[in-house]
Amino acid sequence: MRAFRISRHGGPEALEWTELPTPEPGPTEVRVRVRACALNRLDLWVRDGVPGHQFPLPLVPGSEIAGEIDAVGAGAGDHEIGTPVLLAPGVSCGHCDRCIGAEDMLCESYGILGEHRDGGYAEYVVAPARNVLPLPAGLSFAQAAALPLVFMTAWHMLVTRARLRPLEDVLVHAAGSGVSSAGLQIAKLLGARHVIATAGSDAKLEKATRLGATHTVNYREHDFVAAVREITGRKGVEVVFDHVGGDTFEKSLKVLARGGRLVFCGATAAAAAEVNLRMLFFKNQSILGSTMGSLAELRHLLKFVVSGALEPVIDRTLPLAQAPAAQAALESREQFGKIVLIVD
Repeated sequence: MRAFRISRHGGPEALEWTELPTPEPGPTEVRVRVRACALNRLDLWVRDGVPGHQFPLPLVPGSEIAGEIDAVGAGAGDHEIGTPVLLAPGVSCGHCDRCIGAEDMLCESYGILGEHRDGGYAEYVVAPARNVLPLPAGLSFAQAAALPLVFMTAWHMLVTRARLRPLEDVLVHAAGSGVSSAGLQIAKLLGARHVIATAGSDAKLEKATRLGATHTVNYREHDFVAAVREITGRKGVEVVFDHVGGDTFEKSLKVLARGGRLVFCGATAAAAAEVNLRMLFFKNQSILGSTMGSLAELRHLLKFVVSGALEPVIDRTLPLAQAPAAQAALESREQFGKIVLIVD
């Protein structure tokens, strides 16, 4: 099969377009003929390398995958060849207390397709049978690939970790990212009062409004701290949705209301931030880390995708062979929503 593989960390040149043996499914595994694979910031971390973290190179990246069942391993169930499916990106043991308790993202053996084992920048991928979910009715392969990781992550952040309630106010940073385009919709679905979105261009903010933002702030032109205080009557927001980190994280703490929660799933700008501990305990505020989500959460939120209440947002599609160009677009933050590779 043809695939992109990373054998050593580096820039775009680290993506090696190569011929690999078609993988065979082991016990309780299935092989999927990949039809679409969406990009994530994680793909860039796998390519570039992360200080202090070791990736199992060589590795095929790509975490969000949709396609058709192509082969079924022993004990993998009665999956029918040719069935259109999407894959849950998180891989866990399936039998520990965490997995049984629907907290599989906390499993000791938890991993992610495209980070801990080969992913979807390829014509075929092998995954555990428990990760196979039916393709939601009415969605194309590209649309299906654009939703599992980002919607599961955003759902876990807002519903499970921050416990966003109706009529609370929420600030969503970097509205053009895949996870924030999901977060805006989920905040609206949960009945938030003010959904405030930030982005670096008016074009992105216009799109954010269509997804549910009630107010927008161009952070290149305006101070979002002052804007949030004005919008909320100086109260601040109950929830901040962040994956930027650095200065943005520090400023976000200033706009938290009493009892507010800052939930974050990444630190794309900077991993370090200064925290005023006195303000945290004076105002009963919380800082909540969040990574991925559970298989149960993904299954649940797919119901809202089928109903049309939540919708994957695609910026563009490109053929698999143009994965380096797709990553360059993601790295420059020029997209709104998801960039999806089509495997034909």
